[in-house]
Amino acid sequence: MKKVLFVASECAPFFKSGGLADVIGSLPQYLKRTGECEVRVILPLYKDLNESYRAQLKEEMVFQTQVGWRFQYTRILSLKLNGIMYYFVDNMHYFSRDALYGYGDDGERFVYFSNAVIEFIYRGDYKPDVLHGHDWQAGAAVAICNIKKPVQSIKTVFTIHNLKYQGLLMYDAFENLFNLDRIHFAGFEWGGMLNLMKAGIFHADKITTVSPSYSEEIRTPYYGEGLEDLLNMRSRDLVGIVNGIDVKDYNALYDKALAVNFKSSIDKKHQNKCALQEQFGLPVHSDTPLYSIITRMVEQKGLHLVMRIMEEFVQNDIQLVIMGNGDKEFEDYFKYLEDKYRDKVIFYRGFDEQLSRRIYAASDFFIMPSKFEPCGLSQLIALQYRAIPIVRETGGLRDTVQPFNEITLDGTGLSFANYNAHELLDRLNASLKIYKDDYQYKALIKNITKVNHSWDDSAEKYLKLY
Repeated sequence: MKKVLFVASECAPFFKSGGLADVIGSLPQYLKRTGECEVRVILPLYKDLNESYRAQLKEEMVFQTQVGWRFQYTRILSLKLNGIMYYFVDNMHYFSRDALYGYGDDGERFVYFSNAVIEFIYRGDYKPDVLHGHDWQAGAAVAICNIKKPVQSIKTVFTIHNLKYQGLLMYDAFENLFNLDRIHFAGFEWGGMLNLMKAGIFHADKITTVSPSYSEEIRTPYYGEGLEDLLNMRSRDLVGIVNGIDVKDYNALYDKALAVNFKSSIDKKHQNKCALQEQFGLPVHSDTPLYSIITRMVEQKGLHLVMRIMEEFVQNDIQLVIMGNGDKEFEDYFKYLEDKYRDKVIFYRGFDEQLSRRIYAASDFFIMPSKFEPCGLSQLIALQYRAIPIVRETGGLRDTVQPFNEITLDGTGLSFANYNAHELLDRLNASLKIYKDDYQYKALIKNITKVNHSWDDSAEKYLKLY
């Protein structure tokens, strides 16, 4: 049985800032079910670990981790949950903070974390066959593992979840933070700085991205974020494996957050819509199409397109619910939209897991017009709750949403190709026509009920890679 150690910066249900946590939380469970792979996970021990989990932590070992010329206290704690062993790297200086990321020393924090992971493998009884690092925060762990070989036969996999965020450090950090011979400097250097994303790509035995389309896109200058030449050089070792979701967790038939549970009943789905309308003080009309956006409010998510056309679209008899936070530009716009169209638009600033599930279940359509999208989990969750996705054909959105054909009645959503606001508006207007056409709408919902976006197929692909 293959022994695989996931190295990541977040993992549900312990710590979550985005989709990475969902992947690290659910993929090991599916790999375990195959009976061919044992996955363990190692994470930083952040300040806000729930007390119910903290009370179960068991100390494994304490040691000093070398970070350049300094030595930092390291304590490794463990917790077994749902059959998966989790390790936590405890260092209050680096991780006892109010947020997971967003600090000036983030690069140093995760170089320390990576050094501690490799030291843990050296010192401990657990000897993985594969170290699987996720995103830039684990890039140094992959690089150091391949250079130092804490287990002589160990192999490495590095997964790019979002190439835009790369983990940059100053040029002199190589001497100050890494305990490596200068001969390895080139594998970290990028544009006069150090780049932890590049280090992971450069050193890994195999590289994955979270959808086949994204693995192709990032080899082009438009999506490559300056690393396209390196990715083309490593193209034979690069593979796209689409993300899945935990379909037992995201299941409208059993989800306790919902007002009414359902499988494919449109009437019961509309009961959830009425409950949400009442909760938010919107006019309660089950036949009014409800659109939703649940997102981080950053440029990547295509919100500039929404800003260009949404006032025109809300002139129709529709309702719109937005949940998220992020850049002030977008938050201010959606607050303005809510204030101007209070009987049609609701903006919930922030994120609430249970409320998000009620919004998915209440929504007839889910809007996700991303500028780029490595995979995206929101459209997969929307499909689980029978909310029809309206997406741009990029990355994982292109791989997971089949455009609806009004003649053949094939497809699971609506999509547009170019990053253009009027193409988005065209698809929004098309969605209204489909909603009013009972035959087309029911055919589209029926198609969605046949879709399976569990981890089963993707877990088999990871097994093959390992």
